[in-house]
Amino acid sequence: MLYYLFDYFNKVLNLSGTGVFQYITFRSSLAFILSLLLSTIYGKRVIKFLQRQQVGETIRELGLEGQNEKAGTPTMGGLIIIFATLIPVLLFAKLHNIYIVLLIVTTLWMGTIGFIDDYIKIFKKDKQGLKGIFKVVGQVGLGLIVGSVLYFNPHVTVRTDTGKTDVFKVISQTELVAPAPVYEKSTATTIPFFKNNEFDYAELLAWTGDGYEKWAWLIFIPVVIFIITAVSNGANLTDGIDGLAAGTSAISVLALAIFTFVSGNIIFSNYLNIMYIPNSGEMTVFIASFAGALIGFLWYNSYPASVFMGDTGSLTIGGIIAVLAIAVRKELLIPLLCGIFLVENLSVVLQVSYFKYTKKRTGEGKRIFLMSPLHHHYQKKGYHESKIVTRFWIVAILLAILSIVTLKLR
Repeated sequence: MLYYLFDYFNKVLNLSGTGVFQYITFRSSLAFILSLLLSTIYGKRVIKFLQRQQVGETIRELGLEGQNEKAGTPTMGGLIIIFATLIPVLLFAKLHNIYIVLLIVTTLWMGTIGFIDDYIKIFKKDKQGLKGIFKVVGQVGLGLIVGSVLYFNPHVTVRTDTGKTDVFKVISQTELVAPAPVYEKSTATTIPFFKNNEFDYAELLAWTGDGYEKWAWLIFIPVVIFIITAVSNGANLTDGIDGLAAGTSAISVLALAIFTFVSGNIIFSNYLNIMYIPNSGEMTVFIASFAGALIGFLWYNSYPASVFMGDTGSLTIGGIIAVLAIAVRKELLIPLLCGIFLVENLSVVLQVSYFKYTKKRTGEGKRIFLMSPLHHHYQKKGYHESKIVTRFWIVAILLAILSIVTLKLR
């Protein structure tokens, strides 16, 4: 909203200094600062409100050290993240930008699913919360929306001709004219660590003959659905000990900020020889706000936590990260960038699969890990949860740096 106000001041009233709001870097800085202040200052009020409403965490007996001390700690703290993200975005972002609209819808959509899940657990006294099938339906629904918009919306385009040397056409001896830029609809994405690293999902249908490109949505939309479902569930599983999900997510999100900024800037995308995605740079404002909210939330969520994010926060975090990666055509980097989420997911899948397999073969189920997800395995081995979180953060930082290096390492 403030963007449009200052745009009016600059273009109509011609007030000096108001043009600074045109710069993404300036608005991103303001969004980060405001979200950080909102989550730290007003986060305390939200926690007290949750305490008055007796929105306390019900702890399942898992035999973990210090587990019972967490009973009664307020949950649904994801509301802090959601509000601290959306308020600065509404103030500083271009609200007509299709990517910003998608991210706002994602935040509200996944936040609602997570809120319903937490509400059932707390107020209905049902430890299972929202049934898994309904969660999946919600995630698939969001995937359908995001995939359809990214595929069919005319404002979602890419430009791959930024590196051409024939920037100008010679009309006469004294006149040069720049050719019109070529923006095209595309389902192309980026394959990390490869030269000429663009891959088009439509090529998977090339065997069907001419005109296969118009059916690319049959591949693209299911891929989007799968990624959103997998990443949101990965974030949900990672939210098991104080500060783990918020910290690792903040690291991944800050790395995504670099990808969105360079992909949305024609100069940097040309220099790095990567796909230029018009209008995507505006997502940097959202990311800055989101990162500020996550870091501010850590003020209260670090060990010993004063509040838990609950599914309200974890599902929202995963959904946002997935949509950001897809929008900036870096979804194939998710296994690396969000390696912590991936490992947590895999640890559960392997544990359950191996247990069922050995029980069927021998009559007695065996386990790979002492407990899954993986962070609980280390708790069972006697590591303090703050040490586990710190080491997971270090790994997340290394993975984020390696992801950023893929911009040039091919």
